Amino acid sequence: MDPDFSRASRGPSFAFAFNSVNFSDRVLRIEIVAGDDAAGAKGAAGEGCSSLADWAHQRKRRREELRREKESGKYTDLETCKVEAEECDTYEENNEEPVAMIEESPPDIGQDGEDGDSSDSSWSMECTQVLRVKSIYISSAILAAESPFFYKLFSNGMKESDQRHATLRITASEENALMELLSFMYSGKLTTNQPTLLLDILMIADKFEVVSCMRHCSQLLRSLPMTTESALLYLDLPSSISMAAAVQPLTDTAKAFLANKYKDLTKLQDEAMNIPLAGIEAILWSNDLQVASEDAIYDFVIKWARSQYPKLEERREILGTRLLPLVRFCHMTCRKLRKVLACNDLDHEQATKCVTEALLYKADAPHRQRTLAADVLTCRKYAERAYKYRPLKVVEFDRPYPQCIAYLDLKREECSRLFPSGRIYSQAFHLAGQGFFLSAHCNMDQQSAFHCFGLFLGMQEKGSTSVTVDYEFAARTRPSGEFVSKYKGYYTFTGGKAVGYRNLFAIPWSSFMADDSLFFIEGVLHLRAELTIKQP
Repeated sequence: MDPDFSRASRGPSFAFAFNSVNFSDRVLRIEIVAGDDAAGAKGAAGEGCSSLADWAHQRKRRREELRREKESGKYTDLETCKVEAEECDTYEENNEEPVAMIEESPPDIGQDGEDGDSSDSSWSMECTQVLRVKSIYISSAILAAESPFFYKLFSNGMKESDQRHATLRITASEENALMELLSFMYSGKLTTNQPTLLLDILMIADKFEVVSCMRHCSQLLRSLPMTTESALLYLDLPSSISMAAAVQPLTDTAKAFLANKYKDLTKLQDEAMNIPLAGIEAILWSNDLQVASEDAIYDFVIKWARSQYPKLEERREILGTRLLPLVRFCHMTCRKLRKVLACNDLDHEQATKCVTEALLYKADAPHRQRTLAADVLTCRKYAERAYKYRPLKVVEFDRPYPQCIAYLDLKREECSRLFPSGRIYSQAFHLAGQGFFLSAHCNMDQQSAFHCFGLFLGMQEKGSTSVTVDYEFAARTRPSGEFVSKYKGYYTFTGGKAVGYRNLFAIPWSSFMADDSLFFIEGVLHLRAELTIKQP
């Protein structure tokens, strides 16, 4: 039966047995080759980098160097040397197996743990420079219990299991991290809380399949103060690491940090324009974005994509596969949806599909809309965000008079946050070519005696145009659930003007918000505004 490599808690510590001849049955020979600039003179990345920014810059630079080298064909002769895994930085790709083998007769080990003669290694090939060799005593049982890699190594997975000398080859930048990893496999502890070295350990733990160490590194990194820099770095980890269950809590924390920091996306839009793709995805995933409307989200996504991906083909690919699925088209206005269909940055077929689905949702029955928004599989596509301008449902008529009916739903929590002087604005809607909006207020009554709920109708500013509108405000009430008229009148609007009633329900705020309030049905206040233009 295969061992359980993903156990939630460790057993007793075997720290006393680490590198001890008395408690070991094999010798692990670690060959360290040049893998970084200056033949790895800076040592591990965690040791050579003073900050996460340096660590990320060095990693990005190394990745770009590898890409250029591969494109130029520099490594084409390495197949004959059989050391691809060493020259290609496994920190970046993590697609290759670590280099390992078992040899029959271990060399003598000095007291300082260094091999007496590294030049005799059967792994010293002409095309790879071995900087040094380190040998330590190991217990195959302890390492095999912690790692599928070592379990295979010691059970005929790679070489004969009865041979007693195993050889690993690593780059110089992996040395400190590997020693920390081996020690952890015995003790369950690490000797560092330095972020850069923890990241090195996390990656080599992934390379050698030590899930318990990956989980431990993730926990330590989560306990450190999160910054924009560190959050983006955690999201940029190789996919084999970032998608591992043991590290998922770390990446989830990084996503939540970014979503919270950039919650007011309108205010921080200029700064967010410099956030890389993984960070933008984390931000757009959030339900709590404080934006004017989903229209603003769409505009930001297009603007960001044009800035980051100047080439149209690449931009369309990123938008289509990564970003458009995070835009909630069903909460965009019809006017903006028309612009989506005409946008050259998008694949026309995909844009048509997104708009069609949005329109079908808008036309769907309310109970069906609520079901889609609550379903765990579809909620991210249909749930409303914390829009500054609340979405409306609008029905328009042309005859016998220009008329529209606007429906505004407010949750009890949203109303509660209005006290003592807050306001909530609706998205704009149009009638006879004029833009209107609703605004819900917590304000004092006309005698300034108590706080109460008010509802107002305003016209967007558009020059000196004036229009006379008959209007009526209504709200659903219990127990019937029917709309009941609360206020009606007429008003001649000019740009920027508003009209309404300061105490729509003729009760104090405390009665309006009470548990037995007649106006909240399953925690939602349902408002209706009916507008009619009877005069030219």
